[in-house]
Amino acid sequence: MTAFFALATSLLWGLADFGGGLLTRRNPALTVVVVSQAIAAAVLGAIVVATGGWSEAGPRLWFAFAAGLVGPVAMLSFYKALALGPMGVVSPLATLSVAVPIGVGLVLGERPGLLQVAGIAVAVTGVMLAGGPQMGGAAVQRRTIWLTLVAALGFGTVFALIAEASTTVTGLFLALFVQRVTNVATGGAALYLSARRGGAVLPEAGFPWGALPALAFVGLADVAANGTYSVAAQHGPVTVAAVLASLYPVVTALAARGFLSERLRAVQAAGAGLALVGTLLLATG
Repeated sequence: MTAFFALATSLLWGLADFGGGLLTRRNPALTVVVVSQAIAAAVLGAIVVATGGWSEAGPRLWFAFAAGLVGPVAMLSFYKALALGPMGVVSPLATLSVAVPIGVGLVLGERPGLLQVAGIAVAVTGVMLAGGPQMGGAAVQRRTIWLTLVAALGFGTVFALIAEASTTVTGLFLALFVQRVTNVATGGAALYLSARRGGAVLPEAGFPWGALPALAFVGLADVAANGTYSVAAQHGPVTVAAVLASLYPVVTALAARGFLSERLRAVQAAGAGLALVGTLLLATG
């Protein structure tokens, strides 16, 4: 069950990242974050009301609140990096986020078996190679790397927090709702401050009504990925769930290849193969 939900997480996050990166190339990154998360919050609010999730309110929601504070910083940094650099490079570098939940799992006493350790090493190496080594050069490229590293730290922190935010399905809906509402409040405050300083809030053509379906997809795929990751982390070792969930850059790179015709180098293809081998080792270990 852990492997299934963690791999579902990687698929959802990979597609959400691809969509978010595309939208950020035409719209302000902060606007993409706020609007997509607002749509997700509205849907989750309806689900919480329908399932009676309010009865699950408790101290664990502070983890969701904290995740909601960190999430917009990570998403904003990541979407800006995706807009500045090739998706097939930025997304794999963000897999350094896996270090945070793995570290938490080790601190909590998890000790992966030898086969799982091998799988972790192979999978992480494969995902890193899937981006292709293009990290040198101009100032824009260095800025892209720093933005990606900030995003990786933020995503890893969200991984660790959301896994602790609930223990039941209805509680998970409530936790994700609290996280999204906090995302929107934090992002909205940042958007307001940006507007006060003369920053772009909307594209030149005005509010992107035509992009609403894509924004909804990004927001809902992201929240669904958080949910499947939480389930994966609760039903198996966090170290395994985190590594399998971190395969999302392979999905982003393949989507960029399919829709944007970004060419995969030999090293990227080899990296994707190694990621698959690592996944099999983790799933069977």
